[in-house]
Amino acid sequence: MIKNSFLSEKSVVPSLQQILSKVPEVTIFFWIIKIMATTVGETAADFLNFNLHWGLSNTTFLMSGLLIISLFIQFKSKKYVPWIYWLVVVLISIVGTLITDNLVDNFGVALETTTIFFSIALFVTFVVWYMSEKTLSIHSIYTSKREAFYWLTILFTFALGTAAGDLISEGMDLGYWKSGLIFAGLIVAVMIAHYGFKLNAVLAFWVAYILTRPLGASFGDYLSQSRADGGLGLGTIGTSAIFLIIIFSLIIYLTKTNRDKILLSNIKEK
Repeated sequence: MIKNSFLSEKSVVPSLQQILSKVPEVTIFFWIIKIMATTVGETAADFLNFNLHWGLSNTTFLMSGLLIISLFIQFKSKKYVPWIYWLVVVLISIVGTLITDNLVDNFGVALETTTIFFSIALFVTFVVWYMSEKTLSIHSIYTSKREAFYWLTILFTFALGTAAGDLISEGMDLGYWKSGLIFAGLIVAVMIAHYGFKLNAVLAFWVAYILTRPLGASFGDYLSQSRADGGLGLGTIGTSAIFLIIIFSLIIYLTKTNRDKILLSNIKEK
């Protein structure tokens, strides 16, 4: 049942165009694709930057341009479309990573500083979003304004995840797979806190969303980097290709089954 607070936001019940949210339901498929998209974001950025020798600046300009185009298509869409949504996620994961990499590598900003900065930026975004919309729930993304807050938040989660992940892995010199285990353990801890101790669902979602970025990056680096550097040596092309095929297959499945669409009757404000 839809809560009165939700209905009170509008003088009438939302139109048929608003029956479906602009974002997917949070299912196991959501987390699988999200982690893989994060991995692709890491390996694709490395491929363009190092393998093709484009450099951070050129890679950032290209990926930012593609992201703007994909966001335009996403905002123009009247409902959630799997391939559009996940294209934006892949591109925004690349751009979020590149923003942090540019600050650290091109401008010499310390990882501690970027971690603090993006933590504050993310917190401010959450505060402004809540003050404006009275909810941070992803089950209510059916207006352009909320969608703008949603994507800005996701951009900052990728930038923060990159900074914090690099800070932990480089500062502690753990290597790829050990770093990945740490972030996987933290995600499990969030799950336990939510399901076992009733941690707020919205808070649990966004904390897990941030943690999946360094988890996916650690996993991607472990698969793609050479054995001499502590990886499995699959390369950025091989790793990206494998994960893109899996992502593409899951998107086709979700498009045909509609298993990740949020019905209006399932929307609950937090």
